[in-house]
Amino acid sequence: MTSLRPLLIKAYKLMLKKYLSTIIGIIFGTIAGYLYYKYIGCISGTCAITSKPINSSLYGAIMGGLVGNLFQTKK
Repeated sequence: MTSLRPLLIKAYKLMLKKYLSTIIGIIFGTIAGYLYYKYIGCISGTCAITSKPINSSLYGAIMGGLVGNLFQTKK
């Protein structure tokens, strides 16, 4: 079992390096989605995306992940 741990650590580091731009995009998108809800939002509550903070945060995370994925290097 101890010989497996260095391999897992190496695999995690490679995965993090490969998908770092996507992960950063998801984080920034989530924050931006929440801030959009908080400061702009939907007053009437009938807007599908911006009527609840979870909806706008998830939408922002998806959009941020897609934008971050554009900058992912192909190796």
